[in-house]
Amino acid sequence: MTELQMKEQVLRMSGVDPLKCMRCGKCSGTCPSYDEMEYHPHEFVYMVEKGQISKLMASDSIYKCLSCMACVERCPRGVEPGKLVEAIRLLAVRRQGANHLKPDDIPAMLDEDLPQQAIVTAFRKYTK
Repeated sequence: MTELQMKEQVLRMSGVDPLKCMRCGKCSGTCPSYDEMEYHPHEFVYMVEKGQISKLMASDSIYKCLSCMACVERCPRGVEPGKLVEAIRLLAVRRQGANHLKPDDIPAMLDEDLPQQAIVTAFRKYTK
């Protein structure tokens, strides 16, 4: 799949228009994972706009995002960077053999305080 095809797929999956971004950085300023991420929410938007999907897919930033959507709430233009991150993560997970986690890895990560919803979500996300 070419970069252009991946960009089109990400835009279609997310429903986001990155051209609306005015690069104010409010999305990144509110991100609780900011310090952990190689690429921050505003950079995701810019990189998707420029078609650098493979670079984003190779980054651990797509797994550091908490999907809290604080960036979505903070954006004055309604760009929704969190949806772009989710779409890129899903594209990476759907690639054969490129999953971040395997279903067999998940039980070792569980503890009694973890909500059952998180367990179900992990199995759904990483078994596709």
